[in-house]
Amino acid sequence: MARTKAASIKPSFSDRVFDIVNYTFMTLVMIVTLYPFLNVLAISLNDSVDTVRGGITIWPRQFTLENYMQIFQYEGLITGAKISVLRTLAGTLLGLISGSMLGYVLNRIEFQGRKFMSTFLALTMYFSGGMIPVFILIRDLNMMNSFLVYIIPGMVSAFNVFVIRSFIDGLPYSLQESAKLDGANDFTIYYRIILPLCKPVLATIALFLAVGQWNSWFDTYLYNGSAPHLTTLQFELMKVLQSTQGQNTGMGAGQNMAEIVKQVSPESIKMAITIVVTVPILLVYPFLQRYFVKGMTLGAVKS
Repeated sequence: MARTKAASIKPSFSDRVFDIVNYTFMTLVMIVTLYPFLNVLAISLNDSVDTVRGGITIWPRQFTLENYMQIFQYEGLITGAKISVLRTLAGTLLGLISGSMLGYVLNRIEFQGRKFMSTFLALTMYFSGGMIPVFILIRDLNMMNSFLVYIIPGMVSAFNVFVIRSFIDGLPYSLQESAKLDGANDFTIYYRIILPLCKPVLATIALFLAVGQWNSWFDTYLYNGSAPHLTTLQFELMKVLQSTQGQNTGMGAGQNMAEIVKQVSPESIKMAITIVVTVPILLVYPFLQRYFVKGMTLGAVKS
C-alpha cells in the first residue's frame, strides 16, 4: 500500500525544473563533445574541392572516399599498421607487468628500500636528461633500427607505478598476510590475489599505455627512420600529410587551384588521417570503460 502511494506521488515543480535543466545541460554537453569528431568525419568524407569552400558541419556536402583512397595508396602503410599494432600490444602488456610488479614491491612494508625507490622514481618525473643524452644512450645500447626501442625505454613509468601502488595501498593488507600464513610466496600473492583485485586500475593504465604507444611516431623518426620494415602507422601518415602540403605549396602560378586540390587536399587528408588513427582506440575504449571510472577513483576510500 505504501509502495502504491509512493508511486502515485507526482513530482513537484522544482523537480520538473531540475529534470529539464539537467537534460538540457547534458544534451548540450553531448553536442559539444560529439560535434568536433563528427565535423572531422564529415570533412574527411567530403570532396576536396568542396572542402575549400568551408561551411561543412556534421554532414558531407559531396560524399567521397577519395581522401581515404589517397592515404592507402602510399607504400609502407600496411607495414606501419602491423608494427603499430604489435608495439601497442607488446608495449601495453610489458608496461602493465613491469608497473604492477614494481607497484606491488613498493607496497610491501618489509621491503627495506621502498622509500629510496619511491624517491628515485619520483625524481624521474621532474628531471630528465634531455633528448640528446637519451639518443646517445639508445645508440650505445645498440637499439637503433630495432623494434626494442619501441618497448624497453617506456616499460617503466613512474606515474603508472605510483597509480598502481596507490590502488594496492587501498586493499586490505590482511589479504597478503593471510595468504602468507597459508604458505603462499610473494609471486603467488601477486599473481593470484593482487592482480585480480587490480583489474580497474590495470584497465585504466592499459588504456593510457595503448594510446601512448598507438599515437607515438617521434621515436620512429629518431631511431628507426632508416628502417622501412620498422615504420609505424603514425609515422607513415605524418609523411603523407607532409607530402600533400608540399604538393600544394610547391604548385606553379599557372596551375589551376581546383585541379591541384581535386587531386589531394591537405585539409581533407588531415581529417582522414585523424579518423584513421582515432578509430582503433575508440573501438578499444568500450571494453575498458566499465573499469575506467573505478580505476580513476583509486585511493578515494581507505579501509
